[in-house]
Amino acid sequence: MNHGCAGSVAVVGGGPAGLMAAEALIRSGAAVDLYDAMPSAGRKFLLAGKGGLNLTHTEPIESFLSRYGARRTEIAPLLAAFGPETLREWTRQLGIETFVGSSGRVFPVEKKAAPLLRAWLHRLREAGVNFHMRHRWLGWDESGALRFAAPQGELAVRADVVVLALGGGSRARLGSDGAWVPLLAQRGVPVAALRPSNCGFDIGWSEHFRMRFAGHPVKSVVASFTGAAGGERRRQGEFVITETGVEGGLIYALSAGLRDEIEAAGAAEIRLDLAPGWNLPRLVGELSRPRGSRSMSSHLQSRVGIKGVKAGLLREALPAQAFADPARLGVAIKALPLRLVAPRPLEEAISSAGGVAFEALDERMMIRSLPGVFCAGEMLDWEAPTGGYLLTACFASGHAAGSGALDWLKGKW
Repeated sequence: MNHGCAGSVAVVGGGPAGLMAAEALIRSGAAVDLYDAMPSAGRKFLLAGKGGLNLTHTEPIESFLSRYGARRTEIAPLLAAFGPETLREWTRQLGIETFVGSSGRVFPVEKKAAPLLRAWLHRLREAGVNFHMRHRWLGWDESGALRFAAPQGELAVRADVVVLALGGGSRARLGSDGAWVPLLAQRGVPVAALRPSNCGFDIGWSEHFRMRFAGHPVKSVVASFTGAAGGERRRQGEFVITETGVEGGLIYALSAGLRDEIEAAGAAEIRLDLAPGWNLPRLVGELSRPRGSRSMSSHLQSRVGIKGVKAGLLREALPAQAFADPARLGVAIKALPLRLVAPRPLEEAISSAGGVAFEALDERMMIRSLPGVFCAGEMLDWEAPTGGYLLTACFASGHAAGSGALDWLKGKW
């Protein structure tokens, strides 16, 4: 199956970015060997599928690109070549149809990752990609060969071009353990420290609140956050009370700014609007009505619909005397402060920030100081919220690295 390209390729990492790089290369006749430390490919991808496999998003491209924050400029050309629509067409060619949910998020019709991964791996094997599982990359030996710890012992592998797609630092048990960081740092490649992204945060609940509400969802609220850099961020959605603090989609959407604020100032504060459909005057008016012999809990529930975990949050954050002051209570319901003191550990995070600096790469995704070595996926220094943005950029960067490696290979041979 040679279409004019000679040369051997080692792809290290069997997640979406590595698999996409392998696909871009195998189509042009390169000999592609893919190595992964785990027993099977795509383990973190399969975990993402447990939530329905949110592949991408249909929002306008300008809004889509804004999700990549400081790395928007670097991600934009990757998505121009392999963006949301291209990704949906690619899944269609695998025999996997997609649909758009009410929020604009895109899912496979079956809402599962396994059928897509099975079809993809089958196509790659049929095309000639050789898979080597349980092969952990150990860096390079003195002669420049790749070192792998394999079931049969340590191996030295020579390849004309290498694509590294080793993931970030979250979910080590699925293969993304960040063990590659010192291997590249030793070669002088600039690597930003890996930090948790799309993560939960510690608050330090009282024992009563923790025992009563850990595991409870907090629905239909608006969270706002204004960091030291200024500029308020607001998101509507829901989150979950945990044993130590908070997590969930609404928190993940704000997590990058919250994490950075905690690193800079020691804590970060979000404000919760527990009654988004109410304006403050109406709220205070209802709270000011006589409650007679009814308890405050009954009054809150009957007058403004605040009950359960929302009422618990008010009692956790406010002194008892505040409940006798309708104006103060109303303000708290519309802007309840929660003080976040630490992000949860990187291992628990959905994804990670930090990694290989884009400035260390050329436009083909090749490490400038290591000719013939390309990088893709979450091991690059970017982050994005959940909602399809993470997976889309992983696919797109894998496509870019595979295409760049192919161009470099063609130029060399």
